[in-house]
Amino acid sequence: KRALAVRGMMEAVTWSFIPAKHAELFGGGQNRLKLANPIAADMSDMRPSLLPGLISAAQRNADRGIGDVALFEVSGTYEGDLADQQRRVAAGVRRGTAKLDGSGRSWAGNAGPVGVFDAKADAIAALEACGAPVDRLQIEPGGPAWYHPGRSGTIKLGPKTVLGTFGEFHPKTLEVLDASGPLCGFEVFVDAVPEPKAKPTRTKPKLELSPFQAVKRDFAFVVDRTVEAGTLVRAALAADKKLVTGVSVFDVFEGAALGAAKKSIAIEVSIQPVEKTLTDEDFEALAKRIVENVNKQTGGVLRA
Repeated sequence: KRALAVRGMMEAVTWSFIPAKHAELFGGGQNRLKLANPIAADMSDMRPSLLPGLISAAQRNADRGIGDVALFEVSGTYEGDLADQQRRVAAGVRRGTAKLDGSGRSWAGNAGPVGVFDAKADAIAALEACGAPVDRLQIEPGGPAWYHPGRSGTIKLGPKTVLGTFGEFHPKTLEVLDASGPLCGFEVFVDAVPEPKAKPTRTKPKLELSPFQAVKRDFAFVVDRTVEAGTLVRAALAADKKLVTGVSVFDVFEGAALGAAKKSIAIEVSIQPVEKTLTDEDFEALAKRIVENVNKQTGGVLRA
């Protein structure tokens, strides 16, 4: 909760009961999740997701003149009527221009609308607060049907463990919920985050700092348009797990100069020597290993 609050989001508490059409839209609506005696006709189903309630809450704020709003909730969702079919979930939505770095109008001009990358950043922040190994997470394009298919993603740890989803909401989703955009959101499955292997102790581990200066090197690769940036990042990281401490994407470019169905992905590689100061020859050898591994894993070639 603290991690999302410091990102400018306000905590909301929404009903665990939602209308049947909302439940069906988000993968619920089964008979075993319907209430025998609902308190109202539009509160007939246990919620399969926190997002319908948060989207409706954001829209109520917009209807009252507060269109730029960011809300989050940490609570339970229901996949069945058994105790082990209840999940602990952290979810959030942003509407209008409610970005992390400011919203609404200012002397520098109007803030841009929220989008998929705002939701992704919120989801990663929530997972990091839960203790997830964010440096090992994999982002796959696309998500559940309530998101826009081209502006959404799924966060995984390994090939099978889904830790969360994020994206901009599909126009049909907003239509069913009687809401208007721009609206983006995320869901993080807290109980899917693996427990740390080491037992928690009051004693902090020894702080080990390298006496050698860290170095950053930039690379730009031309790859097929279908290649995901995350695949290229993992290939660069795997080139030398001892020296390469981080890889981040800072530019993606597509243009006629690159050829048909090609794109350029530029990355910044963080290199931390641990045993000695690296020479020019050491850096050249490391750069060669990075280029070769990226080529092997993605087919990418160094951009001229």
